[in-house]
Amino acid sequence: MLYDPILRHKAIEKLVTRESSGLQEKKYYRYRVDRWYGGIVTGDVVGCGLYCKFCWVSDSILKNPEKVGEFYSSIDTADRLLKLLNKSGKGQLRISGGEPTIGRKHLLKLLDNFKGKGYRFVLETNGILLGYDRSYAEALSKYDFLHVRVSLKGCNENEFSVLTGSEAKGFDLQIESLKNLIDAKVSCHPSAMISFSTESSFKKILIRLSTISSGLEKKLEIEELIQYPRVLNRLNKYGLWNKSKH
Repeated sequence: MLYDPILRHKAIEKLVTRESSGLQEKKYYRYRVDRWYGGIVTGDVVGCGLYCKFCWVSDSILKNPEKVGEFYSSIDTADRLLKLLNKSGKGQLRISGGEPTIGRKHLLKLLDNFKGKGYRFVLETNGILLGYDRSYAEALSKYDFLHVRVSLKGCNENEFSVLTGSEAKGFDLQIESLKNLIDAKVSCHPSAMISFSTESSFKKILIRLSTISSGLEKKLEIEELIQYPRVLNRLNKYGLWNKSKH
């Protein structure tokens, strides 16, 4: 049975966030320096509102958000990221691993800690909550150092459902998130997992992106499957295969 992506995001939020002294804390399972974007400091959060069958996160983290990780305040998270930034000499940071938009109050407070520091903050998101609530995208517009990467799960509604097990409306919310971000003048670009897409669906998503904003299709980042053993095991379990010819 397909699940409602909004309801699942809200259910996961109850497991990975908590209120403490009037502030929202969120679960993280590690902080690290990674090679992406030419080198970037990363905080990996616990919990996502989608269950992507190609997800690189280990089963122990993906399936047990209530049991793994530790709760951190926005200040504690910022301190840990800043220490890694200073030690590594990098000028970029991001939140990844799970879904960083889960826990809106935590995320916005975290971003407040980086105002005026000269760093570039990359927010990697599935876009579901930003598409569902336009005000969320608008709230991000006050951070001029922020760039949002919306990771589309496939190239259309059907591919989205096959890859995530979610109701197809989730893909429309992903598209809507790009509209909301662009309307709010938030720096952003789409990426798309196309390893399971057809040539036809790939061409159609380019057209669809171009109708949102002129030239947006040219900013599309192509995601190809990272063939970690645990990922291939999942794909074998679900009977998926790599169709990409792009």
